[in-house]
Amino acid sequence: MRKLIVFVLLFTSMLTYAATKVEVYYFHYSRRCATCNAVEDVSKKTISESFSSQFKKREITFKSVNLDEKSSDALAKKCKAEGQALLIVSNGKRVDLTDKAFMYAKSNPEKLKAEIKKAIDNML
Repeated sequence: MRKLIVFVLLFTSMLTYAATKVEVYYFHYSRRCATCNAVEDVSKKTISESFSSQFKKREITFKSVNLDEKSSDALAKKCKAEGQALLIVSNGKRVDLTDKAFMYAKSNPEKLKAEIKKAIDNML
């Protein structure tokens, strides 16, 4: 009985750890300006470089979503994205970095990188 309890506790903790998945979404439209492109580039680069191990294991994902495509409607609704947005989602938590993304993507990409890293670290 004791071995069974230990196994159940161990298995439960493994499931809890495995459930921690962070999804980064960049919602945009087809027509994009230089800042829009910079938001995507800085976000994608930050995740692939700063969280390379988790990115390769797909524990942290990045998805660029075109809101002009009908196939994006369900995901946009699920994430509550009503327009261009940079969102970080994990286990029911949602961090909206849209304002900071558009403020810093071109003028101070290191600041945006730090904000993205901070948001993801808080979710891991």
